[in-house]
Amino acid sequence: MDTVTLLSEAKARFNHNSAKVYLKEKYESKLIVAEQEGLWKADHSTLNFLYNAHHVQEEVVLMDTFNNPVKVNALELYKKLMQVYNDVMKEWHDEWQELKGKR
Repeated sequence: MDTVTLLSEAKARFNHNSAKVYLKEKYESKLIVAEQEGLWKADHSTLNFLYNAHHVQEEVVLMDTFNNPVKVNALELYKKLMQVYNDVMKEWHDEWQELKGKR
């Protein structure tokens, strides 16, 4: 391979990886939700906890992202965070597919 080809491929990989990092930062910030007097991240651990907790009891005390204990309605918070998670992940996936097509 010649030097020009190697440089262009390296630049393309760098641009692709930079775009991937940008997308991660962009969409992870959209997973933060203010709800029921707390700030929550719609991530797997929070969603799993709320899903399991709402089967046992209606209200639970959960630590928010600022490590404050907040009493929440587990089912309602689960529904809200799941909706946000699904919406954000669909957008992220669509943009990722578009990015993959450009490389």
